[in-house]
Amino acid sequence: MLSDIIEEFIKDLFGGKDKIEIQRNELADHFNCVPSQINYVLETRFKPSQGYYVESKRGGGGHITITRIDILDDEYFGALIENIGDSISQKDTDLVISELLSYNLVTEEEAKLMKVATSDKVLKLDRDVRDKVRARILKNMLLNLS
Repeated sequence: MLSDIIEEFIKDLFGGKDKIEIQRNELADHFNCVPSQINYVLETRFKPSQGYYVESKRGGGGHITITRIDILDDEYFGALIENIGDSISQKDTDLVISELLSYNLVTEEEAKLMKVATSDKVLKLDRDVRDKVRARILKNMLLNLS
């Protein structure tokens, strides 16, 4: 799949570095795809929960800086908390928790408790309110982990 190839290409650009700069349009030309395909890869494969922080600047061909975050560093939790924002769905919450588990930042039992505490079954509220309450709960859990 093209997304997998683009992801691996970007990861290879890091080499031993913690930060890289790329041009969205140049990358799209390289892979003969539309710039939105590059955006998709960045949004789904280079999130703080996956150990990356992406800064995008408009103009000039879409200048993008990607920083690899040390997942054991407090910056990781700070970026993750910031990325959650004011609202988060159950699906996205489960992804965050799964990432924490895959990096051994929580145990399986802690992950289960986090998922239960943030599930739609427990948060029986209107959707807008539920996603905001879930974000607050998850952020507080992350603050206590860092």
